[in-house]
Formats: sequence, structure tokens, C-alpha cells
Amino acid sequence: MPADIKKLQGEWLITSLEMDGQNSPDSVFSDAKIVVKGARFTSVTMGTMYKGNITLDEKKSPKSVDLNFTAGPEKGYRNLGIYELAGDTWKLCLATRGPVRPEKFSTKPGDGVAFEILVRASAAKKSNAGKGDLAKTKLPKASQKSAGSGVSVTELEGEWQMLTAVMNGQPLEKKFAAFGKRVTRGDETTVFTGPQILMKVTFTLDRSKSPMAIDYQIVQGQNAGKSQLGIFKLSGSDLRLCFGGPGQPRPEEFSSAPGDSRTFTTWRKK
Repeated sequence: MPADIKKLQGEWLITSLEMDGQNSPDSVFSDAKIVVKGARFTSVTMGTMYKGNITLDEKKSPKSVDLNFTAGPEKGYRNLGIYELAGDTWKLCLATRGPVRPEKFSTKPGDGVAFEILVRASAAKKSNAGKGDLAKTKLPKASQKSAGSGVSVTELEGEWQMLTAVMNGQPLEKKFAAFGKRVTRGDETTVFTGPQILMKVTFTLDRSKSPMAIDYQIVQGQNAGKSQLGIFKLSGSDLRLCFGGPGQPRPEEFSSAPGDSRTFTTWRKK
């Protein structure tokens, strides 16, 4: 077994997460951890479990890591990355999509790269989760605000391309779906059809629910002043959203049938 794999054995807690050039709020990774056993890993993030194989190349500079997912939402995918291991601190930088491995421990808007800093669970407990030695690791701030909004960013931050849409049970033709785009900054989302704004909303998330809940307050568009209740699921760079009509109950599943007033859309991060 390679030396670094031996050093990685056990449970690691994510203490900082940067994605697409934005530091994520604590709520995104507060319960996140990675457990390495042999050449296998299990990752738990926001209640979702991922499993797979981990392959290291200690001879490269920076050292490289491949995560091959065998279970969970990312099953069948491979993330290419780089890592740095120093005592009880593990730096991990991964391309969440695409075949290009990161070259440095940083991210920028739209690159699909995630940069995590993890601390061995046993060390975190000894240092009382933030005191003593753990405080000396100089972790990046995890509550960076979205420019202009004064609100912490979420996992929905960035620009998304529409893949499919079903409204009141009627599928939107793909050639029209291609014109759909959504841009999220902080707690604000603007949905476009081509160059035109279809709607602008503010939103709140409740990740404790299953499926996870999202609430819209519509500030611009046909239903301005009204609210919509929805659910969401994020799998890698793909996002699923399902909303009831304004004033309608929250959907319990990702679907839309004739007469139910629901909108079910799928998106891919650019």
C-alpha cells in the first residue's frame, strides 16, 4: 500500500470548501466527511452518501488523486484532482466535471473545481473542533459573501444551462429549452429565455427536508409578489428543480403531470 494511502486511513472532516471561485457557507459542509478504508472511500455530504475507489500518484508534482465513484449520485463518474498531505491536514482539489486535472490549489468562477481542506477527525476532537492546533491551520474563510448581495453563497451559485423542462405535464421542446438559463448570486436567481428575463426571485433553502426544499419569492415576472414552494437535488454539475404553482403545495417528487400546475426542470452548471 502506498505511503500516503496509509496516512489517509480513517475519518476526515471537511473544514473549508471553495467552489467555482466562491467560498461555501458552513451549512454546506457542516456534516460532511470522508472515510478512507484501504483504497476505498466513503463520502457523506448534506445527507447524501458517495462511495468509490481512490487512486494516488505520489510521484507527480503536485501529487495526483483520482476518485472513481461506484455508488451514490455520481456513480460511474471519475473526478481528477491533486492533493497535499501534511500531518492531520489534507488539501484536496478536484475537477467535478471534465477530463482536465487542476494544476493548483485554487478555483475560479465557472471552472467546476472544488477545493477542500480536511482535518483528521481525531485531531479535530482533540482540539475541540476549532481550538488549539486546528485554529493554527489558517483555513480559508467559509462565509464569503456574494458580491453585491451581502448574502453568503450556496451550492446553487453560478450560471446554469437548461436541459429539460416540463410545465403542467407538457414537455418543452429541446430546441426551446436550449434558450433557458439561470444565474444565481447569493440568494437571488434570475431566469432567462434567450436575452429576456423570464423571472427574478429571492430564495431560501432547507436542506433538513427530504427532498431538500427551496422557497421562491418572485420579485419580477408574471407572478411578481407571489411565492412558490419547491424541491431541489444537486448531483455533481446537474440540478433538478420542481415547483408547485404560485400558492400551491410543495411537490413531494420530481415530476409534472397534466393539471398539477408544477414545473419540473433540469439544469447543468456552465
